[in-house]
Amino acid sequence: MPGAALQENARIADAAHIAIRDALRDGITERELVKVAKVRFEADGARFAFGIVGAGVHSAFPHHLSSDTPVRTGDAIVVDIGGKKDGYFSDITRMSCLGHPPEGYQEVHDLVDAATKAALAAIRPGVNARMIDKAARDVIDAAGYGAFFTHRTGHGLGSEIHEPPYLTGNNDLVLEEGMVFTVEPGVYLPGQFGVRLEEVAVVTGGGCRILSTLSRDLLIA
Repeated sequence: MPGAALQENARIADAAHIAIRDALRDGITERELVKVAKVRFEADGARFAFGIVGAGVHSAFPHHLSSDTPVRTGDAIVVDIGGKKDGYFSDITRMSCLGHPPEGYQEVHDLVDAATKAALAAIRPGVNARMIDKAARDVIDAAGYGAFFTHRTGHGLGSEIHEPPYLTGNNDLVLEEGMVFTVEPGVYLPGQFGVRLEEVAVVTGGGCRILSTLSRDLLIA
């Protein structure tokens, strides 16, 4: 069953996030943390599909290519990872900080979490996909950070890592029960840090359920 496979993939991704968090230390590189995730996915019988680990100013690049940059105390760290097992994908993003977070970080983290909650609350059958994007974007716009939310709110997830429905401001597609997609608003402050929080949501008869059981709260290592 697709639902069971997607749920299992989310569990595996959560475990990989925890493995990365356990490995955080001053001097470990972004690429080394990606490798930690790869090993964890493979230990659970999944194929590692991708890994974005961006530390410090690199977290402000939504599609950062992980490098040999070391993590330093005080860095905000974005971790966006996914794998594939039994024909289906995972895709989950969480935030960590090594030591005390940068100035202003918690305010932005709380804002992105509020946008995520607003988008999730807007999901139900019969709603246009663009309304989910609008729900997230309205929260960020109202706080004055709209110019720093630079990508769509989400994308379909299943047998492909990116597939319909796409949560964009111009997609009138009507959501139906059983659809699966990511919800991943973000705020990216160049030269400082970025925050993205991502859930995989399944449309239900009365709203949605999310597949990850990992808290969106900031993890301080």
